[in-house]
This record gives sequence, C-alpha cells and structure tokens, in this order.
Amino acid sequence: MTSLTTNPNGPESDAATPDIVVVVEAPEAAPKTTTFAELGVREEIVRALAEGGIEHTFAIQELTLPLALTGNDLIGQARTGMGKTFAFGVPLLHRIVTDETRPLTGIPRALIVVPTRELCIQVYEDLANAAKYLRVGDRKMAVTSIYGGRPYESQIEALQRGVDVVVGTPGRLLDLAQQGHLQLGGLSVLVLDEADEMLDLGFLPDIERILKQTPDDRQAMLFSATMPDPIITLARTFMNQPTHIRAEAPHSNATHDSTEQFAYRAHALDKVEMVARILQAEGRGATMIFTRTKRTAQKVADELAERGFKVGAVHGDLGQAAREKALKGFRNGDVDVLVATDVAARGIDIDDITHVINYQIPEDEQAYVHRIGRTGRAGKTGIAVTLVDWDELPRWTMIDKALGLENPDPLETYSSSAHLYEEMKIPSEATGSIGRGPRSPESKDRPRRESRDGETRESSSDRPARNRDRDRTRQRTRGATKSTTESVETTEAGQATSASGDTETAAAGDSTGPAKRRRRRRRPSTSAPTTAS
Repeated sequence: MTSLTTNPNGPESDAATPDIVVVVEAPEAAPKTTTFAELGVREEIVRALAEGGIEHTFAIQELTLPLALTGNDLIGQARTGMGKTFAFGVPLLHRIVTDETRPLTGIPRALIVVPTRELCIQVYEDLANAAKYLRVGDRKMAVTSIYGGRPYESQIEALQRGVDVVVGTPGRLLDLAQQGHLQLGGLSVLVLDEADEMLDLGFLPDIERILKQTPDDRQAMLFSATMPDPIITLARTFMNQPTHIRAEAPHSNATHDSTEQFAYRAHALDKVEMVARILQAEGRGATMIFTRTKRTAQKVADELAERGFKVGAVHGDLGQAAREKALKGFRNGDVDVLVATDVAARGIDIDDITHVINYQIPEDEQAYVHRIGRTGRAGKTGIAVTLVDWDELPRWTMIDKALGLENPDPLETYSSSAHLYEEMKIPSEATGSIGRGPRSPESKDRPRRESRDGETRESSSDRPARNRDRDRTRQRTRGATKSTTESVETTEAGQATSASGDTETAAAGDSTGPAKRRRRRRRPSTSAPTTAS
C-alpha cells in the first residue's frame, strides 16, 4: 500500500484554502499491487475491467476510491495519463447502482462534465465498458454522451428513453438543460474532469450555470492535472470540504520523468523534412504532432501523407465526423501519425504513444506539459521533441525557465544534422520520404501531371502549362468560327423567307466580327388599294 502523508497545514491548505484537506502520496508511486476487488468495488465492474486487461489500480485510483466510495467530495490531481477516468468512473458507477434508497428511474443520476468532444467520447466509452454488466431491474445501466457537432435529435431521444449516466461538454449540456430535455435535479454524483482545461477554454461561466441546476446534496468530484487559483475558488463554491489528493510528491517535476525531452532550433522551411526523418526513428510507434494553428495542422498532415506516412489530422476546421474517423484510425493503428492542434487534442487518451513532436511550440508551460503528457503514460517511456523556430525562441525560453528544463538556447539543427540522426536513432539511409503515400482528401479530385523535370505538381488541366496560351487562342478561334457559322445560317434563312414576304432580308454581318441576328418582324397581310392613273 502506498504510504500517504496527510498535510492539513501544508502549502495547499493555507489560509487561502482552509476547507481543503490535502493528501499527498510519497515521492514515487509504488508498483501496482492493489486490485479493484480488494478496494470493495462491485463484482460486475471488476469483471468488466478485467476483460479489458485492467485489474490493478494506479496511484490516483488507489488513493481516491476509498473516499469516493463512501460519498466524500474530493479533488484528484495527477498528471495526464495516470488513470483519472476510472478514479472517478468506478466509484460513480458503484455508488449509483448500489444506493437502494434512490432507485434508478431513467432520470440522470450522475453527470460528468468534460472540456472537449474527444474527451467526451473517450470517457463515455470507458464508462460504458465498465458498466456493461451492471443491470437495473431488467435493463442495462444506460450511459450516454452529449456533445456539440452532432444532431440534437439522437441525443434528445436517448434522454427521453432514460439514462443513468451522462457524459457531456458544457455548451451542449447547458443547451439541453435549458430546453428541458436534460434534468439535473436528480443527480447523486457530479464530476468535473480536466477542470484546468475548462478554465483555459473559457467554460467556467457555463460550468457555474450548470452547477446552479444541480441539487446541493450530491457528491462532487473534481479532477485536474494542475490546480490554478480559479479552480481552487470554484472548488470552494460547489464542494463540501473536499479532500485534495495528489498522486505525486508536492515538488515533483511537472513533466513526466519517463519522457525523454529534446529541443532543436529549426528553420521553418526545414521542419517537415526533420519530422519526416524523426518518424523513421528506431522503435517509433504511434506519434502525435502538435501545431498552434488549424491551417498548419492540415498543411503538415498533407505534406506527410505525400511523403508516404499514414497520417491523420484533428483540428477545428474539420467536421466532427472527420475528427472521429481520424481518431478511430489512430486508435486501431490504421493511422500511426496524428497531427493536431492543442484544443482538438485535449482528451485524446491513448497509452502507447511513443513520440510527441511539437512542430510549433505551445503558448505556455501548462500547454507544454499537456502536450508531452501524451507519451510516457501508464509507466511506459516516451520521447518528446520540440522544434523551436527563431521567432519562437523568447516563448521557448519562458517555458524552459518555468519548467526547469535547462535548455534555453536549443542547438541549431537541420534535417541533415548528424546529431539529430544520432539522438533520435534515425537510420543513416533515412530520407524525407518513404514512398508516395495516399493523397489527402482535399487533393483527391485534382488531376496530377508530371513536368519535364520529373517534379509532380497539381494542376487544373492535364496539359503542360506552356500550352495554355495556345489552347486559349484555339478556343477563341473555334468560338468565333462557330458564331460566324450560326450567323450565316441565320442570314440564309432570312433570305429564304424574305421571298415569301414574311421577313425582311437579313443583312450580312461584318467580316471582322460575329454577325448579329436581326429581329424578325411580320408585316400586315392586307394589300394597298390600286388606283388608276
């Protein structure tokens, strides 16, 4: 059992937060030896987890479960990838199905609020799997997800059929609650997951409006990787003397000790070449590449796909269906490189990512921690590479100082640099391409041509560019000939009908331009009287 230190007078329990008790784990997590069954979790949940290969608890789970199972409010703090989902999910499912005083009626009994659609889907899938053997009378426990980017109708129908656990994003939850489709008055358990990210995304006003619609006597759990002051203030307003549990030593490094970190000063025009070579490193598995902008994410994904890599993209310019398809491909291995922006990547929870590449450096040190936290998870090792352009150096220096990385001035590096090959363990024969890959969706319908110098290019025509002017001239000539022909036919028709007196004879067109049609005009059929001379 991991040794604990209860520190009510420690740094986290000063005058600013007198109502929060802090429980701190010993410096490093002990090996996983405690099982969910030993902590008193229901057999149905234990069986479902075991089928997914989960039997022993992580540190955050071992520390939170005894308190959460008894209904206490708590704050769980652990770095990304340390098992926070089951730390609140398992006791949540256990409590609502075990509480015989409040039988499940189809009105939501538990609500989990998450910051992003991707995290919503991930948490929903984890809880649905953990609850698959739980039954309420003659029906299965119902878990549903509610998030934006999808039609309202199917989500409203699910609520009308009856659900026990709802996982959702703030905006859509608030929408359906205000419309009367989502009832929050019957909640027994409320969870805020990744609270610091909700703060970063500006969701706190929506969260506060949701909290006002929940009963006062529900259990509240808040989970977060970091605990900035606004989150502490929020916890004090809606929680009842929560116990603050940190699954790490209070002064441990914010970044994963199991993640080896590298930073290189790189030229913007050489970054894709560098990334292409890093993707050929020995032992490289699933890889995430982070950018700051949506346009850059798509550009990098397209260029890597052209170089032969199996790559997907997740960013705000893509529809929800496309984002889910890319994530599904990344999880099942059809895609092993995922390019994403910070917002879109929040909630991507995959344990076997070996490399994280910061194509553009993040805005601050917290974003950096979240990014590289995608690798080195669940006790595994990982590699994080940051490419720092010259204009990004001031921001990188701030991040380096805040996290104590001791690399404020990264070594100038190019795709051909020997130390890049050596440190990344890149084979010497690696180049910037592994063969022509599948084309990006945006360019599938654009015809391709090959120029005389062998370079493949995109074009709206299969003809070489040098023939375009000649083609246009021919088109104009053909067009003029066609117009002249039509004019002649019209003129001939006019002359033919003029003999009968129905139309005037059409004048011939000017030979220097297209002939003009004349309006046909009928004359009265009555003839003038004859007079004698």
